[in-house]
Amino acid sequence: MQRLMPTGEAARPVAFAEVPQAEPEPHEALIKVEAFAPNRGETFLLEAPRPGLLPGKDVAGLVVQEAADGSGPGIGTRVVGHPAQGGWAEYAAVPTHSLAVLPDGIDLVRAAALPLAGITALRLLRTAGSLTGRRVLLTGASGGVGHYVTELAVGAGADLTAVTATPERGARLAELGARVVHDVAAAQGPFDVVLESTGGPDLPLALSKVRPGGTLVWFGQASRTPVTLDFFHLLGGPERVTIRHFHYAGAPYDSDLSALVRLVEQGRLHPEIGRVADWAETADTLVDLRERRIRGKAVLLTGGTR
Repeated sequence: MQRLMPTGEAARPVAFAEVPQAEPEPHEALIKVEAFAPNRGETFLLEAPRPGLLPGKDVAGLVVQEAADGSGPGIGTRVVGHPAQGGWAEYAAVPTHSLAVLPDGIDLVRAAALPLAGITALRLLRTAGSLTGRRVLLTGASGGVGHYVTELAVGAGADLTAVTATPERGARLAELGARVVHDVAAAQGPFDVVLESTGGPDLPLALSKVRPGGTLVWFGQASRTPVTLDFFHLLGGPERVTIRHFHYAGAPYDSDLSALVRLVEQGRLHPEIGRVADWAETADTLVDLRERRIRGKAVLLTGGTR
């Protein structure tokens, strides 16, 4: 079968290779991948790929072999999945605890855009707690996670301010009900909750805008610049502020994937798809994603998508 493999080259980070058919473990189903969505974080891993890296965590397609242990959906079922790796291929072995069945009304393009960004958004909002009536600041808001957090938080009654690099990247978030600014310094606090994903100088600046007793949840470093906190400076800032670190990962994922599918089916979550292309264009798409030339999610098609 065909699989996209890391090359270690910045301009062409992946290339096709002919490899043996994926062999599922007893708790895994074999999926014919018809659509997949790369994430910006995966583009960073491809800059210096570790030995054995098989990229691909967000897939949608068709079950062609059931799990041997009897768990999970049957042959012919349309599914969305979140494997640990290996999704950029014609076939992928996916644990059944990381699959959700797709209803007829959800196409595979939207489904493929859901897993990592959507699961991150759901779990991040659970970490933040009830947001109804609360003031929330979200940095690095123009990617897939930011889009889902914005739509879900505003839908839950939050007064959300989103920070994006440009007006163009913030236009969709404004349509969803967010206040949009283009620099953390321009955000009008204080905020009950700050969801911080850019790192560098933005985190301490965002922290200064938290109300006394509020919370900052750090969940990313999109700027790729380390954070430095001056704790003596913090003594003059908001009192009793809690700083929490968040990382989304941890199977099982099936219940969260099912929740995301339901939200889309009910019209309460709308994946923003910035590019749909044949998977022959994956290398170029990864570069554009890394350089922030795609707004929202990019989805690649392997053929036969319906």
